[in-house]
Amino acid sequence: MDKKRIALFPGTFDPFTVGHESLVRRGLFLMDEIVIAIGVNEAKRSFFPLDQRLGMIRKLYEDEPRVSVESYDSLTIEFAQKLGAQYILRGIRSVTDFEYEKTIADMNRTISGIETFVLFTEPSLTHISSSHVRELLHYGHDVSDFVPKGMFIQNDNHSKK
Repeated sequence: MDKKRIALFPGTFDPFTVGHESLVRRGLFLMDEIVIAIGVNEAKRSFFPLDQRLGMIRKLYEDEPRVSVESYDSLTIEFAQKLGAQYILRGIRSVTDFEYEKTIADMNRTISGIETFVLFTEPSLTHISSSHVRELLHYGHDVSDFVPKGMFIQNDNHSKK
């Protein structure tokens, strides 16, 4: 039997957006499993606590056995190796994203042999980023068009759907 094709999809996912959801959905056509890996960076202040991000994304994929959600505080390639993932999934919205992702992918391949594959963001989603969603939340705006359906976003005791 062939080895399972496992991809690690790393990010801070603060919050997880419809763009991220699209990448996972499309990545499942290519992979047997996808591990959504929330990177912990102590130097970076997150909008949503790690436990809340883990919970929201796990709930979203509770009926999809080929998707799991984990957190890590090491190099991405070290975590991928620990899980037996042979691939890293990334999304690209722009030329700027491409240059950044190519540099990281080249470094990761050199160090570990792990391949990165990129999916271009769907044209209708290129304007969506976690940082823009966080800013909208900060000012009390509804973000329901930018997060997956059914994902509840809580901020300052206001529940947004």
